Amino acid sequence: MVNITHKSNTLRKAVAIAMVKVSSQDTIDAILEKKVPKGDVFEFARVAGLFAVKKTSDVIPDCHPLPVEYTAITYAVEGLHIVIRVEVHTIYKTGVEVEAMHGAAVTALTLYDMLKPIDKKIEIEHIRLEHKSGGKSQYPAVTGHALSCAVIVCSDSVSAAEKQDRSGKAIISRLEQFKQETNHYDVIPDEFEKIQQKVLELVEKDFDLVLFTGGTGLSARDVTPDAIRPLLDTEIPGIMETARNYGQERMPYAMFSRGVAGFIKQTLVITLPGSVKGAEESIDALFPAVLHVFKVREGAGHE
Repeated sequence: MVNITHKSNTLRKAVAIAMVKVSSQDTIDAILEKKVPKGDVFEFARVAGLFAVKKTSDVIPDCHPLPVEYTAITYAVEGLHIVIRVEVHTIYKTGVEVEAMHGAAVTALTLYDMLKPIDKKIEIEHIRLEHKSGGKSQYPAVTGHALSCAVIVCSDSVSAAEKQDRSGKAIISRLEQFKQETNHYDVIPDEFEKIQQKVLELVEKDFDLVLFTGGTGLSARDVTPDAIRPLLDTEIPGIMETARNYGQERMPYAMFSRGVAGFIKQTLVITLPGSVKGAEESIDALFPAVLHVFKVREGAGHE
């Protein structure tokens, strides 16, 4: 199966439609009057559809087992057509469109099986996805303008050329995936004054987004959050809460990250862990949804 461990849980919904056509009004009347020999057609088919939704991963090889939080199966009679509507919800890392379509398909097949003794010309005309929502596709990186981005590596060893930077380069690569170009990249030592000097310099140059990597831990030299926090005009705790929660689900030591985030004037500053994995996972947790803050900021500025 496809690896989805990097994805975040979000509310995901899907609606699938199946169309069953019978050959006469007599068949419709038998269904509505519950006179079909095999029993209550709609209720039997609804139960079958519910089982199908739950069992999708058992019969579709590449579908992930997932928690089905809600399923509704409804019917509408339109002339000689029975319209089956299956709606499925989950809070998970992947969507439920196949679950909804599988439920619609089995509901339609159950209708066919129960009606074929009284109607030899019954047909399943189509099964299709009507709607889906949730996941990153629902929260695109729409900011209203192209962002100017800076990535700053805070590391004594990288600054002294004792090590190669990997975290900053990983962040730049991740930003490219979200169509964000890094306009400034620099490496500085873990020094309080130099960190403050660098961020204020970038703010004065009107950078939209500044990402620091490194110095968010608990060692004596980890001072990035301490340098950045006093400069913030508007701290946004939820940004780092999201990053830490995402990391905690993957590695218990994420609890030790002290990163902060917020606006200095009109520049969003985010401090990320110094490890490659920690930096990458933080980007995965925050983007592209975090870019919506610029639209929010624009709206607040107009009020």
